[in-house]
Amino acid sequence: MSQKLAQLAGVTVGDKLELDGKEIKIVAISENYVGHFVYLNRATYEQVYGTSPQDNTYLVKLKDPTPSNTEKEAASFMEKAAISGVVQNTTAIHLFESVASSLNKTMAILVLVSVLLAIVILYNLTNINVAERIRELSTIKVLGFHNKEVTLYIYRETMVLSLVGIALGLVAGHHLHQFLIQMISPATILFYPQVSWEVYALPIVAVTVILALLGVFVNHHLRKVDMLEALKSVE
Repeated sequence: MSQKLAQLAGVTVGDKLELDGKEIKIVAISENYVGHFVYLNRATYEQVYGTSPQDNTYLVKLKDPTPSNTEKEAASFMEKAAISGVVQNTTAIHLFESVASSLNKTMAILVLVSVLLAIVILYNLTNINVAERIRELSTIKVLGFHNKEVTLYIYRETMVLSLVGIALGLVAGHHLHQFLIQMISPATILFYPQVSWEVYALPIVAVTVILALLGVFVNHHLRKVDMLEALKSVE
């Protein structure tokens, strides 16, 4: 049987599924991304139902599978009295592509918002950290620390916290992805839950670039601060 149907029915290999009043043992589960199917060979069907299966459906493959020709051939089939209905695979394909396209647009917006949120959070936290510890930074700079050492002194905490956030985010994101895939997929469509390594590499690269750019900004900002005036200021 198809995987999506097995998920909806709550069964797995070795379980039994009741179909038309008969119990059928599941020996394998196939990956089928659109629609639900149960596969039985002729011998198994005869053993379960006690009668030979009656073929009532035919699979037709067109030499010209374009949408216009498919519609034309489907209409010609429907004109025949012996045919009660025609199911076009192109319809299922268009449905799947439509759902996937909508999800891709939604994911693109979420990624953009996530990047902007990361920039705002890291920028504000760094600014607050610098403002609260300006006298401390002024002291170590007056003591002879170089500009890069002063920057790393204040920015090292941000980098460590970002690395921890990346690790936790990847783990939480993996489990959230699995949950969302199960929640948003329509009843007749199976979404493949596995993702490529690029999906995990992209946020790491994005956060690394943001950290590098903010590091340049912090270094430039600390160079312009009048350390002596900062030491004179009253807390």
